[in-house]
Amino acid sequence: MGELYRRLKAYSETDEYPYHMPGHKRQVCGELPQEIMNIDITEIDGFDNLHAPEEILLRLQEEAARLYGAEESFYLVNGSTCGVLAAISAAVPKGGRLLMTRGGHKSAYHAAYLRNLTISYLYPEMMQEYDIYDAITPEQIAEALAKEPVPDAVFLVSPTYEGRIADIEKIAQIVHSRGIPLIVDEAHGAHLGLAEGLAKNSCQCGADLVIHSVHKTLPALTQSALLHVNGNRIDRDRLRRFLHIYQSSSPSYVLMAGIDNALQVVKEQGGYLFAKFQINYLRMLTELSECRNLSFLPLDARQDIGKLIIVSAKAGLSGQQIYDILLKKYHLQLEMAAPGYCLAMFTIGDGEEAYRRMTDALLAIDCDITAGKWQSRQKQDGSEEEEISLYQLHPEVRMSIAQAWDAEKEEILLSQAAGRTAGDFVNLYPPGIPVLVPGEQIEETHCRQLAEYLKEDLNVQGVIKDAGYRITVVKNE
Repeated sequence: MGELYRRLKAYSETDEYPYHMPGHKRQVCGELPQEIMNIDITEIDGFDNLHAPEEILLRLQEEAARLYGAEESFYLVNGSTCGVLAAISAAVPKGGRLLMTRGGHKSAYHAAYLRNLTISYLYPEMMQEYDIYDAITPEQIAEALAKEPVPDAVFLVSPTYEGRIADIEKIAQIVHSRGIPLIVDEAHGAHLGLAEGLAKNSCQCGADLVIHSVHKTLPALTQSALLHVNGNRIDRDRLRRFLHIYQSSSPSYVLMAGIDNALQVVKEQGGYLFAKFQINYLRMLTELSECRNLSFLPLDARQDIGKLIIVSAKAGLSGQQIYDILLKKYHLQLEMAAPGYCLAMFTIGDGEEAYRRMTDALLAIDCDITAGKWQSRQKQDGSEEEEISLYQLHPEVRMSIAQAWDAEKEEILLSQAAGRTAGDFVNLYPPGIPVLVPGEQIEETHCRQLAEYLKEDLNVQGVIKDAGYRITVVKNE
């Protein structure tokens, strides 16, 4: 159990009465349990201040830095989104240039909008057999940095949503040889570097700024994260300024206690928990290798453990179909569905039952596919559906994100949008990676494929479903 939680619990058992926020005054109000109310406080005497830590919160952040191999770490209660916004804003001057992966989370694009940045994109290679994108390579970084003008910073995602890990050590050397900082959105890798058998984390590999979503892969509460900083390429006073801007001025002690508790679990039980995690996951993959129709992304040196990619293309089914079968028939809720695969996540929080249920369900579905129980996708003319990933497109950038997002806009039918300029983001969610960014030209392929995604019930954000499919474009361009 973490120190902060113990302190909060002990305080709740005193006779001190709260003549301060929050308004529930540590009493049951509605149906939330008393245990939550007891530890939900504001910055009162004895509990430090996240925006100017001097006592317990400073000590806990220092412990987090030691655990991850960082020089300095910050608790985040506005999620990794806050960390990405602050990192990019601190590393790149207003109106500057950012070299970033096209697979970046939407928060990176939001930072570019707020700081009016010019973006150059890195496009990851497609792993055709599995219908997913690989991580950005050192060779791609070197090639991009050989071009002019040189960016003010490089922003990468590793591991990717599907678990592909970049060679951050080599990439950091290349980026630093040009005298610029490397920012790594490692939201899905808060567990990396914490136990034997796991890949190093990006702090250990030399990145300047690293963002971790503690809640994604460690036993912490949703919306809790960490931001780490290393070296002298980042102005730390500037970084703190942006953390003050993007981070709530009323940070949740419940969330901070959750971060502390998760890291304490890792320190005290991590060796055992991660060893058990790896044994269970590898056993599941071994058993699933018997499938004849479904396939699974294997573990290798660049694949993060815990991301089960269930590839359905060989079976003639969409990722959404497999997702729906698992949910409706077997009551297994996956993380996300994509056109050609779906994704289940495993962490140290999963017991053996979680692996057994998933293994049994997928083996049964595979048998049902062989028996012809599930119908493959067909076009209206009867041929098999062929899809092009929209992330493979490199749309023309007609204006900056800031120009397009701030411009006067209109909504038009998706079927009539080819050739127009996107006025808003269009995302498949999860993972929240834009397939269209404000200022990019909409292609005919976008219109056709987005309509197909919507028909498959994929979660497409940025396209309005009512009265036909409509999309936002720049007006009078």
